[in-house]
Amino acid sequence: MAKELAVGRFSVIETQAPSNPHISSVAQQTIQNIIDELTSTTREPNREEEFAEILQVYANDPIKTIKPGRVDIWLEDLSEHKYLIDLKTVKPNIEGFIGYKRKLLEWVAQELLRSPDSKIHSMIGIPYNPYEPKPYNRWTMRGMFDLSAEVLVADELWDFIGGEGAYQDLLDCFEQAGIELRPEIDEYFMKFEE
Repeated sequence: MAKELAVGRFSVIETQAPSNPHISSVAQQTIQNIIDELTSTTREPNREEEFAEILQVYANDPIKTIKPGRVDIWLEDLSEHKYLIDLKTVKPNIEGFIGYKRKLLEWVAQELLRSPDSKIHSMIGIPYNPYEPKPYNRWTMRGMFDLSAEVLVADELWDFIGGEGAYQDLLDCFEQAGIELRPEIDEYFMKFEE
């Protein structure tokens, strides 16, 4: 869906794109320092400050080869901004937040190593809001993520990818498909009741 919605809005649209398998040791240490400060609450999350710290050290030797990860949605616009989105379940596990944050920061360091002038935006994407019509409860992410810059939920995610109104259009399409396919869906699930 993301690939189809992004057509016409982005010049590069990839799903499951491999991340750069190279990172500097100094960048890894800088990322660890950021994570340590966030988890000990001696620091508030701020994407711009964190990225600036990584930018200062991204190319320092030695360069290490690591196992490349996968970027769920990789978008680039005509202004050469790169948007690397990691899709997560609607209720992510608190223990996973440190790993998610590390991944976002590593993507920045890895991409700067490949392309030093990159304008990179790494984000967590949560496809829908299970609390609708109430706002998504982000308290579990507070303290680790810059919520206004690193987390896109439901309409924020899909409207970012597909343009204003894309999320509502998706909901309408799913509702219509559900109505039309209801007999087939019911028939399929009847097999499990027996």
